[in-house]
Amino acid sequence: MKVAPLEFEKPIIELEKKIDALIIQAKENNLDFSDEIKSLEGKIEDTKKEIYQNLTPWQRVQIARHNKRPYALDYIYSVLDGFVELHGDRLFGDDKAIVTGLATIDGQRVAVIGNQKGRDTKENVARNFGSAHPEGYRKALRVMRMAHKFGLPIITFIDTPGAYPGIGAEERHIAEAIAVNLREMALFKVPIIAVVIGEGGSGGALGIGVADKVLILENAYYSVISPEGCAAILWKHRKYAPQAAEALKMAAGDLMGLGLVDEVIPEPMGGAHQNPEESYVNVKKIILRNLRGLQKLSTKDLIEGRYQKYRSIGEFDE
Repeated sequence: MKVAPLEFEKPIIELEKKIDALIIQAKENNLDFSDEIKSLEGKIEDTKKEIYQNLTPWQRVQIARHNKRPYALDYIYSVLDGFVELHGDRLFGDDKAIVTGLATIDGQRVAVIGNQKGRDTKENVARNFGSAHPEGYRKALRVMRMAHKFGLPIITFIDTPGAYPGIGAEERHIAEAIAVNLREMALFKVPIIAVVIGEGGSGGALGIGVADKVLILENAYYSVISPEGCAAILWKHRKYAPQAAEALKMAAGDLMGLGLVDEVIPEPMGGAHQNPEESYVNVKKIILRNLRGLQKLSTKDLIEGRYQKYRSIGEFDE
């Protein structure tokens, strides 16, 4: 499947165009350009390695936002089986920016929650670009409480630029909704695994992200603020977003080094959108491994480990 190239991928596209031109010319003139094509194919592979093995944090942010990248429902339907979606928070309405439901993974019944974006303008409007309102977090909490009651592990797929900051969200107490989720998730007596599959922005991500194991895809990011937001505050202009992305240490490798995530899930070369099936396999394998490890723990050890995990984050001097 051809996907729209990002700016830093242009050298690869130019080489691919040269191959296409040689193929057309060979057919039209009955010529043999196999050696030239083979040489260009080798150059493409070398260029890909050079680019993708040296990605900057800002380039990884661009990959995380690619509109062909697999979203939460793609992972839910590909990694899990028998998904039954549950709607509404039983208080206000149904927020389509967060999907919730029940499913199985390798025969194990689980509760699943995810931030869902749209592929086109119409769907993005319906999904509010993946930015949830308070009712989205309350819907997630309703399903997580159900999981706690019936002893079901919880799996969340995080992919949001942040919770919706509009007036309606403030009127319906967005901060309180997220805060309650943080408190309740810390105390649930079932294993919780969070997977950052794209954007992990601020409290909007953390509202479904308090987990025993936090996994992150290689080109996803997890941050207290977006690069553009940070640049606007510190440098007074969004054009400094690349510098902000570097300073925020928001890339998967940096987060792993800081102890903010537990494992980095490898992606196909160029990002999960280049080979979604490979990405689904990687995600499922690592979720299952972590889930089996957590299920060996007693309830007491599970909650204590979760508590200590978040208490140990951060460094300070007295």
